[in-house]
Amino acid sequence: VLFVAGLSFVIGLERTFRFFFQKHKMKATGFFLGGVLIVLVGWPLVGMILEIYGFFLLFRGFFPVVIGFIRRVPVLGYLLNLPGISLFVDKVGESNNMV
Repeated sequence: VLFVAGLSFVIGLERTFRFFFQKHKMKATGFFLGGVLIVLVGWPLVGMILEIYGFFLLFRGFFPVVIGFIRRVPVLGYLLNLPGISLFVDKVGESNNMV
């Protein structure tokens, strides 16, 4: 709830509404907002899992940009280039559908 409120304050209500309710993002929005509702009903673990899945679906187009930025940060960049972690980060960082 605080994430959506903070996003609304940063980019505005209209842009937040347009971001969440784009036609190709309805599935992700459903999972995210459904997870919030399930948490409020009283099933926090299930709701948080749905929220995380919806969050990744909503923001997967931003992950390559974020990973590219983090790789330029001295300590974090070193950690992302460790052998086991770099394979996972490379997989998450490649995106063929941008927002």
